[in-house]
Amino acid sequence: MTVQGLFASKLKTTARVSPVPRIAIVGRGFSGMMSAIALMKTVRMPFHLQLFDPNSSVSGGQALSSTRASTILNTRVRDLSVSLGDADDFNDWLCGNTQFRATVRAAIPGFRQIFVPKALFSDYVYQRFSQALAARKDITVQVCHEPVAAIRKSQANRFLLESAHPANPLFDTVVLATGYGLCEREPEPEAEDRSPVRAKRLVTRPHAVLLGSGIRVVDQLLQLRDSGYDGQITVVSKHGFLPQSHTPNSADPVFPAEALPQKLPEIVRFIRKACREAEEEGRSWQSVMNGLRRHARSLWRSLPAAQKRQFNRHLRAIYDSHRNRLPEAIYLRLKRELAEGNTVLRRGTAGRRGLSGIFFRPAGSDVEEVIYAERVFDCRCNAPDVAMPLMQSLIGSGLAMPDELSLGLAVDQRGQLCLEDGSTVNGLFAVGPLGLGSLPDIDLVPEIVTQAYAAAEKIGEQFYPQSRAV
Repeated sequence: MTVQGLFASKLKTTARVSPVPRIAIVGRGFSGMMSAIALMKTVRMPFHLQLFDPNSSVSGGQALSSTRASTILNTRVRDLSVSLGDADDFNDWLCGNTQFRATVRAAIPGFRQIFVPKALFSDYVYQRFSQALAARKDITVQVCHEPVAAIRKSQANRFLLESAHPANPLFDTVVLATGYGLCEREPEPEAEDRSPVRAKRLVTRPHAVLLGSGIRVVDQLLQLRDSGYDGQITVVSKHGFLPQSHTPNSADPVFPAEALPQKLPEIVRFIRKACREAEEEGRSWQSVMNGLRRHARSLWRSLPAAQKRQFNRHLRAIYDSHRNRLPEAIYLRLKRELAEGNTVLRRGTAGRRGLSGIFFRPAGSDVEEVIYAERVFDCRCNAPDVAMPLMQSLIGSGLAMPDELSLGLAVDQRGQLCLEDGSTVNGLFAVGPLGLGSLPDIDLVPEIVTQAYAAAEKIGEQFYPQSRAV
């Protein structure tokens, strides 16, 4: 599908010494759509944009996806603007939404501190995408549903995206925005294996198992309860952590002014002390964690690889549970679920699926047991998989390398792919969670927005060095 709007004839009649640059974005979740918005608002010269995604419908990406339209985002409105330099853009959009404004009267005249449904944020993003496209009379946008299997560099320093399409076009720039969606899930049991008959004979009451420790597992838990499910629910979390709570009101970022320590154990003690002191002074630990985000990248870069691996093994789950927080009302509901005993949190590792449930190894034990259940929901976010063919095509041809922890691809602040000699690959970017091993918190909306605009500015400079992107 190609969108040319009212400007196709203008493109044909505009004389240019060089052809119009071609840009490919692989992925149409939030990172992909944000990259498209940033390009259309930043690169002021003509270009052709092609979006690759095998899904015919566009979701908010794995981190934002949900089966419930009413699922609440865990980020306040104030932090969800897709307009660089205008933090109130989403708030203004909500204020102009008559139906929403009538529903949430108490928040008028502004909604900056509230949490809204994911579906509403998705509507906002795609409306801003449509508006950015409508404002450009000099670009074309094409959507391709063919999955990209490999990316290779041609002799003319352009990029070939290999897909099932017989005519694979060349691109001047490629933006990888696949988020968490590159790792294949373990195959679901065959239809006959999913039959709950045997499981029902082994359990005395309905029982469901949820795998995961983040926002998605809480979404699934509440969805089950809201749909009338009154059976036992077991949440299996590898490290035994679930998301913590936001404060009822705004938690403005604060952080100690003194110099940060250089070693991981000292940094941990420093942050715990800062949280304790903040609460003693009437503030909140959430304010300190919000302030820590401003230092996270410099801290991460200063750590040696061994300490980064140590953080990933022992502290990542704790950190994630404190940065990816729940709105207070949802957190209190989660606490009630656990306190009443109808929902149980178990720490350990989920194994293979069986006919009657799932195999489970409790933390600290070498003995595997079976959790009998008629329903199992995998709510874990897929980590990017550098062993997938698309990633291996880049790594094998010297166009990319894994980050130090192999969490994804090594990138710089703007998302440019990095190589072992410290150089970056001209024209290749990875925006969003693919760079999580290089840039902490790059899976959060404000950080993705900032990176998308930085990448778009760099792309504009590469195409038109005499006319900088604005």
